[in-house]
Amino acid sequence: MKRFVILVAGCALALTACNGNRTVPDPSDKREPDAKYVGQAVANFSAEEWYPGGMLGTTDNVTEGCYEDETPAVTAQGLERAFNLGEAAFERKFTIGTEPFKGLGPAYLRSSCLDCHPGYGHGKRQTAYTSTFGNGYLLVVYHPADGANSDDGPYVAEVTGMPQTLATAPFLPPIDETKIQISWLPVSAMESGLPMTFPDGEKYELIYPEVNIPEDAFNTNPTPYQTGAVAFRLESTIGIPGTGLLDAIPQDSIRVQYRKEAPYVELNPAFWDKSSNDFAPTAWYTLAEGQFADGTPAPAGTKMVKRFTYAMTRASLQDGAGANAIWNITNVSRSDRHFLYTTKAWAKAMSENKDVIAAIQADPTSPYYADGTAEGIADAVLHLLDPSTDQFNNKWHNFSPEMSDEQYYNFLVWHRGLSIPRARNLNRKEVQRGKEVFTQIGCASCHRPKWQTKEDNYWAPSITSGKALPRYQNQTIYPYTDMIQHRLYMKNGIHGSWCRTTPLWGRGLSRANTGAEDRIHDCRARNVIEAIMWHGYSKKSEAYSSTEKFYNLSKEDRDAVVEFINAI
Repeated sequence: MKRFVILVAGCALALTACNGNRTVPDPSDKREPDAKYVGQAVANFSAEEWYPGGMLGTTDNVTEGCYEDETPAVTAQGLERAFNLGEAAFERKFTIGTEPFKGLGPAYLRSSCLDCHPGYGHGKRQTAYTSTFGNGYLLVVYHPADGANSDDGPYVAEVTGMPQTLATAPFLPPIDETKIQISWLPVSAMESGLPMTFPDGEKYELIYPEVNIPEDAFNTNPTPYQTGAVAFRLESTIGIPGTGLLDAIPQDSIRVQYRKEAPYVELNPAFWDKSSNDFAPTAWYTLAEGQFADGTPAPAGTKMVKRFTYAMTRASLQDGAGANAIWNITNVSRSDRHFLYTTKAWAKAMSENKDVIAAIQADPTSPYYADGTAEGIADAVLHLLDPSTDQFNNKWHNFSPEMSDEQYYNFLVWHRGLSIPRARNLNRKEVQRGKEVFTQIGCASCHRPKWQTKEDNYWAPSITSGKALPRYQNQTIYPYTDMIQHRLYMKNGIHGSWCRTTPLWGRGLSRANTGAEDRIHDCRARNVIEAIMWHGYSKKSEAYSSTEKFYNLSKEDRDAVVEFINAI
């Protein structure tokens, strides 16, 4: 794979002369290219803003495939081979039993991580749920708390939190994905009253998804419909470049950001306790046994503040969305996850399915064959598929790890080692104006530009045996996120209402890397303008004031904001 990274000599970083934007130039674009300005202060941009991941985290490549580049830290630490092997685990399709990527199923979401993260970026908007490349959608199946259209309510227990829609033979998927219906509906009017035509006459359009899943699509006993009203939402996969740099932000710095915002906006009480002006008890994530980067042991029960996923359900990246997904998306077990990601309701349904039992009975090599009788097979299926059985001591769950500890370590090196592409076109007047307006109208309040990584004393699980991961000490980074959740109150919005502020860095290269530039958690925004205007769908939105100001900008200034967002 072709890579263009900031070169590293030993532990000292030597910046090479930059080649500028390597994409094919547009003959109609007469503006001066940025090549001679890269690494220099220009107007309201500092020299370091060209490198949003700092010297250790930025790739100089800004062409197709740049999301896949390793960071200079990977090179400096001699981790290139581990990075490449980890990349293979991300890109290759897992199978039922073929080395080295074996262990798929028996129920799963996708057979490859790359299927959900096309070009390593954000998933693409889909009109059907079936598993096609680029479909990064994860279903949310929940019991609505206060009415059929509520975004809030508990997950149903009959399917996993990341509901599975595929299965290996002879099993049936917990949800038959061919029966999932996605409809994209137009917004006829903004709830906030903002017109859908800008004052200068330019129009914009908004669409949102409605999802319907009939009861007969569920192969569980009971079905979610039998335990209460059911609602559905979509969440698309988040782009993964630069994620390791977000892991390097100190949690004490995140605490300072919460305290900065607390007097002015309502913060999620599950994360911030107003009375103590500190993190709430539920803001902390309990980690397994491991160690910190400086060698300090981290006994089981060590806590860190949650920061990853839209709902901020995870703390360390090494126990975060990607580290978790390599297990629960494919259901490939490993030494610290030697049980299946399934549910009791699915296990019960499969143990009662005569076709499933008959197919296993005809295959004495099946791990579910037991004594070969229908009763014995049904009992084996029930206990092997049911994760509520004692996972560590019961005879049914003595699975041999399908992913080795070495493979998992390589995967963690790759995930933490993904770079962020450098900024583009900061020398252009419209980009400089866009930054100015972006700040003036209040967008930078949530999309905080700059953070410091400090010592990056990351946590790693014990199965990595203390081997080094890419480390980003004392870097100034520009992710454009406050690492805090806010509410936008969109039509058919995100489950749980609260959503972490999405980092903006590198998103302007989404089309080059993924073939699409869809934004927002469910890809409802097809471009930057739509993404901004969804922030003002409701007057209750915490971003309504900024959206209203954007709405009233001149077209020149609106375009400048878009240029800026695409440049960083």
